Amino acid sequence: MSRPSVVVVGGGFAGYFAARTLERLVPADSADLTLISATDHLCYSPLLPEVAAGRLDPRRIAVPLHSGLQRTRLVQATVANVDFEGRTLEVVAESGPVEPVRWDRLALTTGSVTRTLPTPGVDNHALGLKTLVEAQFVHDHVLRQLELADSTANPDERRARLTFVVVGAGYAGTETAAQLQRATVTQLDRFPRLSRDELRWVLLDLAPSVLPELGPRLGRAALAVIRGRGMEVRLGTTLTSIGEGRVALSDGTGLPTHTVVWTVGVTPPPLVGRLGLAVSRGRLVVDEHLRLREGVWAAGDSAAARDPFSATGSDYPPTAQHAQRQGLVIGRNVAASLGVGRARRYRHRDLGLVADLGGVAAVARPMGVPLTGLPAKLVTKAYHLYALPAAGNRLRVAADWALNLVSRPIAAQLGLVGPAAARLAAEHEGADR
Repeated sequence: MSRPSVVVVGGGFAGYFAARTLERLVPADSADLTLISATDHLCYSPLLPEVAAGRLDPRRIAVPLHSGLQRTRLVQATVANVDFEGRTLEVVAESGPVEPVRWDRLALTTGSVTRTLPTPGVDNHALGLKTLVEAQFVHDHVLRQLELADSTANPDERRARLTFVVVGAGYAGTETAAQLQRATVTQLDRFPRLSRDELRWVLLDLAPSVLPELGPRLGRAALAVIRGRGMEVRLGTTLTSIGEGRVALSDGTGLPTHTVVWTVGVTPPPLVGRLGLAVSRGRLVVDEHLRLREGVWAAGDSAAARDPFSATGSDYPPTAQHAQRQGLVIGRNVAASLGVGRARRYRHRDLGLVADLGGVAAVARPMGVPLTGLPAKLVTKAYHLYALPAAGNRLRVAADWALNLVSRPIAAQLGLVGPAAARLAAEHEGADR
């Protein structure tokens, strides 16, 4: 008889740690392991703002799947559909459709894509920050705006080039706005025709506070830091339309700009909606063992697992921390279904969040303890080095950080990413991992 086939869909945090756990627990002759991923690496997404700001080389946070997984078959492709009755996956590679993949156990860890709203112009003009491709393009784009502003004699054009808008004041948006603003300020001395007064960064959100994930106290601390640097923060406000060179706001005003970074949250990829299964806010409803149905599990951003510690009965939030730990649990539970070990429930108290605001500024809440300033910065750096799942990546990230202390990061447009590949529409088209 052939060995059972275990297939993991998605090479993000949940998928990578599920596959790694299966390799550790399941004997090589007991099952065939396959991981299907659109990329050959895990992107350590919490450090994407540092890539966009030019403080980290993109490859520093790309963890190669081949080096972390020793006996798992890797298929670089996307999943177009799942046949639950026939237990096969419809798979599409860059070259076109490939042979369907059969499975006996299936782990759906498809991750997420940037959530969009029906705002005119979002797909054509907004820039995302969910992938390495998008982060690299944002870095080049911001530098390009400084160059164009420096070269024009038209004051209106210069004003638009030097106005940068970030939509979404949550974890990703606040970090991105803070680090990019600081990066542009440090580059101004290379453009003698530009002044600090002309540089304008605007952070927008419909919510009444920034960084609501960290609570009111740390949210106010972060707000004080970024406003103290001159950033405009408009709460209770969002975009109503994005055009070529101008945006309209919900308060009736407008801003001249060629840069809109869209960080308003995440949503499961289109594949999840095509499965015809129960969802909660677009995420697949799973039980306490992260089981979706017989022989099928789901974890990470695309899974809705009820948080037993929540006073309101809400689901666990879609964070990298939960995705990683859920991946470990479904790895154990798939192994248990093969007769190795026992199934486990997913129960995890949040270890806290960290937010790097650039320079020596940061806010953090490790184990519920609120920190600001240098202590928060040290905790933030230490956490990221701990959470990076490969020693080589840790060493290279630490080396870049050490160099940044004594030398300004190299500011150069590499031009490796075309505008079409960095638009939000492109992200959704290639989302089903």
